[in-house]
This record gives sequence, structure tokens and C-alpha cells, in this order.
Amino acid sequence: MNRQVIAVLFGGQSSEHDISCISGRTVAGAIDAERYEVLLIGITREGTWLLAPSLASMEDGTWRESTTRAFLSPDASVHGVVILRRDGSMETRRVDVVFPVLHGLYGEDGTVQGVLELAGIPYVGCGVLASSVSMDKSYTKLVVAPTGIRQAAYLEFRKEETPDLAAAAEKVEAAFAYPVFIKPCNAGSSKGVSRAADRASLLAGLAEAFDNDRKILVEEEIRGREIECAVLGGHGAQASGVGEILAAGDTGFYDYDSKYFNTESQTVADPELPEGAAERVREAAVKIFRAVDGFGLARVDFFVLANGDVVFNEINTLPGFTAISMYPQLWAARGLALPQLVQKLIDLSAERYEKRRCGAVRKGCPVL
Repeated sequence: MNRQVIAVLFGGQSSEHDISCISGRTVAGAIDAERYEVLLIGITREGTWLLAPSLASMEDGTWRESTTRAFLSPDASVHGVVILRRDGSMETRRVDVVFPVLHGLYGEDGTVQGVLELAGIPYVGCGVLASSVSMDKSYTKLVVAPTGIRQAAYLEFRKEETPDLAAAAEKVEAAFAYPVFIKPCNAGSSKGVSRAADRASLLAGLAEAFDNDRKILVEEEIRGREIECAVLGGHGAQASGVGEILAAGDTGFYDYDSKYFNTESQTVADPELPEGAAERVREAAVKIFRAVDGFGLARVDFFVLANGDVVFNEINTLPGFTAISMYPQLWAARGLALPQLVQKLIDLSAERYEKRRCGAVRKGCPVL
């Protein structure tokens, strides 16, 4: 029997390029090589799509030296990728499933998903709408608000409408007491996020956030434990148990360095929480996943207060798959090892495609 072809996309043009490379290596290594042929396609920071020769090249970074281009074709009749070799020869390869292990902009934000929809290729993860809404923190807040789930109070600023950072700081100070958090709306892995305890650090934080995005949020500080929950499935999605972030470092929150480079940061599965809080987190995670029209996977982040109240923080539609990432850890704690988790995500992508192909409810196909 011929093996199906899975294309794993990794790297990308976002600030999370390096983390995506690690996640891509983890996912590719977990795919059943007897069942699937895996095409490894790395996207450089400059946006060049390259065919990576091996898992080892992903490990040491030498995939960037590849002389073979490989990129998705939006042409549905190709149903795959175009491969351009150094000698000028070209071929097309049919692809059965794409696993876009891309974090942040130009990958997790609906852009690649849109190309895949045009191409008619099944793919892992959320669709265009859920990806784009969840990538933008301000729009996520608007979509989640009708659920009634508590969120941090916030102000939104747009760069083109904020020529004077001092005036913006005055507006923040009129709305909130220090400390506050400043966040780019469209950056992941806490890139550009800072905590401000006074006017000087607020001005610096506003400038840093605007360096990462043209639209930013300033939020009230929520004093609570950082709790995460993994969601898996289609319209009948289920939540995992919960995990807690114990951030190292001196920033007072789980910033980019704490997440990926400080070995003292810890993640704890099934921490002891106030009575009923874990179940409230799980219920809220699924409700938020449905609100954004999620599919496949997402990690939903919360704060749990001392009294057990739950406050939504953000949702990630393509969470990390590194060795320390919470999403695979939470499912492993429920007995779903990484290879089985990856296979489940691949199966979901195929089921969604078949549902669309056969006309879904109109022709009696099962609803996911």
C-alpha cells in the first residue's frame, strides 16, 4: 500500500521562527513513518520555502542551506506542492495532509490556512476564521465577551492613531492603577509583552509593543495563578486536565525568555486548585474554543484567583510542541502520548475534509 504524503511546514516569518523549528522537528519525528511519507518544508525568516532533506537538518539548522524550493500551490488541481530544483527542473507532488507547525504571524493567523483552503488540501488545526480571530487579542476579546467568561479590563491603541506615547500613558493611568500589562495584539510566545509598574516602564513598554505590532492592548493586572488547558477535537471537542505555569526570571510573568530559555521555569500538570476551579477552567476552555469556531487543537490560557474565580487570558490555535510545551504534556498526562496525539490531529483533518467533500449534513455525513 502506498504511503500517504504529509507535508510538515515549520519556521516562518514571525518572531516565533526558532520555536516553530523546534515544534516542527517534534511533530515530524512523531509521525508514523511506516504509514506516511513526510515532506519537510521549512520557511526562512525572509519567506523562502525550502525542502528540508532530513530531520537531522531541522535539528542543526542546515535545512536553510537547501537549494531545493518547495511551496504550496493554490491550484486545486495540483493538490500539493511545487518543487523547484537547482538545475531548473520542476515537479509537482500531491500532498494528502498538511501539518502547519507555524506559530504567530504568516502561519497561525489564517494566512496559510487560506492557501490550503484554495488548494483543497486537508490540514491540521483551526480554519481561517478561528486562526485569524484568535491571533488578534483584541478581536478574541470581542468574540469571547458574549460568553460571559471574565476577561481582564483593557484599552486598545493603534500606532497610526497614537503619535504621542505620553498621551497614551495618561489615558492608561486614568483607567488603571499600576502595574499594567502591555501586549502586541498579533504576537505570540509573549514577544513584546511587558509589565509596567510606573510611567517610565509604561512608556518603554508601549514603545516595545508598537515595535512588534501596529495594534496593542494595555490590560489591568490580574493577580492569579497562570493555568492552561488543552482542547482537542471537532465540534465535539474535549478539554484535557489543567496545567500550571511556574515562571522563573524577574519580570513577574511568563515572558519569552522564561518560556524557552530559563531552565528554572516549570510546568505542572493537575495542580491543586481551589475547589471546582479546574472544572470551571475546562468548561470555559471548550466554550471559548467553540466561540471562535475552533477545530482540531488549541491551548486556552487563564488566571485562577485565590477565591477560585477563572479569568480568560488568551487562546493559541497552534500551541508549541517543544519538549517543555504544555499542550502535549497535558494530553500525555491523560494517557495520550505524542505519536497518538499527532495521529489524532491528522485523522481530524481528514475527517473534516471528508465532511466537506460529501456535503456534510445535507447528505447525511456525520457532524464532527
